Amino acid sequence: MAFDGAEGIVPTLNLLEMHVPHILVTGGVGFIGYHVTRALLLRGDHVVVVDDFSNSPYPTAFKHRNSRDLTEIADSLPPPWQVGPRLRIVTGCVTNRAAVAPLADGASAILHLAGLAGVRPSFAAPAHYARVNVEGTAVMQELARDRGIETFVFASSSSVYGSTTPLPAREDANVVPPESPYAASKRAAELLSSAFCRSTPKTRCLGLRFFTVYGPRQRPEMAITLFARALLARRPIVLFGDGTMRRDFTHVDDIARGVLLALDRGPQGFRTYNLGSGAPIELKALVETLAELTGVRPTVENAPIPLGDVGATYADITRARTELGWEPIVPLRKGLESVIAWVKANPE
Repeated sequence: MAFDGAEGIVPTLNLLEMHVPHILVTGGVGFIGYHVTRALLLRGDHVVVVDDFSNSPYPTAFKHRNSRDLTEIADSLPPPWQVGPRLRIVTGCVTNRAAVAPLADGASAILHLAGLAGVRPSFAAPAHYARVNVEGTAVMQELARDRGIETFVFASSSSVYGSTTPLPAREDANVVPPESPYAASKRAAELLSSAFCRSTPKTRCLGLRFFTVYGPRQRPEMAITLFARALLARRPIVLFGDGTMRRDFTHVDDIARGVLLALDRGPQGFRTYNLGSGAPIELKALVETLAELTGVRPTVENAPIPLGDVGATYADITRARTELGWEPIVPLRKGLESVIAWVKANPE
């Protein structure tokens, strides 16, 4: 304890030393991680974030900004009823067990959002993707088991569905050959988690298949943010193929809500859930809507479809709706407005 002459005795004990229950969030200052951590803080949870602050694929500068903003949010909230800070942010990599193990002490749940994203860059570094996405998931699951943490929610991806998956994609669809090393690493993490759960039957191990997440703070090379910046700067938009590729764009606020519902309501055992809008749109229609919202006439340049990109993503969200009580509530138009506002407020 420390003594402050004006306020009296002020607790300064560390959250982990007090074993105050907290949620450990890996990748908590990334794009999705920021929004999930923010949602947890606003509902009153104590959160410990671990992130390696690497520069790829999400820029380090963005992570530092997210870290500062999360700290400001935590500091602005009323004092918690429990002893200990609302938020602690630690630099560390999920493949380094020695670094992350102490952070799991006293945790009530692990939200494993850390990982390498991106279909196209995964072809250049398949070993790196496998290590972070597969080995990192295994390390965090082992820690959950060893610490008696019975809730483990992790980020998977719609990329586990290939070009031949019947649409809308269901969680019980037949396994198809992955289209990229990234897709393979996410599917491998799911398979590893499913097998691992056989030794921990009481664990609630939930893999969330995110469908093309967008929103404020999105990675700068992702379509919606990239297109919005190009329009506002009067630059050409590069569209892969003829613009008929379809994507199931899902706003990050809906994703964050789905993560929290999985945390609270997910069943025992291994289970996967699609979190998508269930309403895919062609890329050329997306550009038209963005042009209308920005008031800028687009100049479109077409380019070959990159290796690994699938023709369409389209989620069947029946399982998430019936078992978690989740469905998307942010209309695409409203979501695009949130991105445009963010881009305008945060110039390149």
